[in-house]
Amino acid sequence: MPETKLRDDIKAATTAAMKAGDKDRTAALRLIGAKIKDRDIELRTSSKEVPDDDVVIDVLQKMAKQRRESITMFVDGGREELADKERGELAVIEEFLPQMLDETQTRAAIEQAKVTTGAESVKDMGKVMAELKAKHGAVLDMGLASKLVKESLS
Repeated sequence: MPETKLRDDIKAATTAAMKAGDKDRTAALRLIGAKIKDRDIELRTSSKEVPDDDVVIDVLQKMAKQRRESITMFVDGGREELADKERGELAVIEEFLPQMLDETQTRAAIEQAKVTTGAESVKDMGKVMAELKAKHGAVLDMGLASKLVKESLS
């Protein structure tokens, strides 16, 4: 599989963190690398050709979502030290994610997708979501988008 800019950036950051002796950062970056390798293995059996940066971004988005959920659970459970560890990992993961669309930009993208797909009711939500994922998948919070599409089509 060809190396890409994002993958190279993660490898370079891992090397730099190791040389600097930053154990927490090194561990987080190695975790990212392992998850990317897992996804590479999954994709070997897939017939779909996916651009490499899209694969890496998808892995990073899933990892970030897991960290956010864990932080919430740890804070609710009074385990602040574990929440801090997750926050540290989340900060490292977010360094490599593209800037996400804010709510205003997401609403604009939804309106454009509604026009493109001719969506008029909640029954058309799948079409709108597919259009959004195709055009803005790497920079769109799909959870927020789903909520806003539902509001928009109701």
